[in-house]
Amino acid sequence: MRNLRRERLGTLIREEVSLIFEKELKDPRVGFVTITRVEVSQDCRFAKVFISVLGSEEEIKETMEGLNHALGFIRSRIAQRLELRYVPTIAFEYDSSLAKSARVQEILKSLEEKPE
Repeated sequence: MRNLRRERLGTLIREEVSLIFEKELKDPRVGFVTITRVEVSQDCRFAKVFISVLGSEEEIKETMEGLNHALGFIRSRIAQRLELRYVPTIAFEYDSSLAKSARVQEILKSLEEKPE
């Protein structure tokens, strides 16, 4: 039962943070961001939001700085919308899995194009 609650809360946080990124966050440092997953702690007090950023290493760094700067704003918006007793403390983490996957696809494509 507890895992179901954590999963539901993670899904709600993911949806709300996505909406905030899309419509309310105006920080120019935050570029094209995709939320890959959300992990909620056992006691539902902490949530890690894993994100993927399209861009160079410098753009990723700037985006992470912008998101960390906006943490209070994002948490307050989630508190207003979800009406929870305790709003989880949110932390953003960069998820490089999409970048790695794109790199593997690129290598495979280049191998297919080479004549034997």
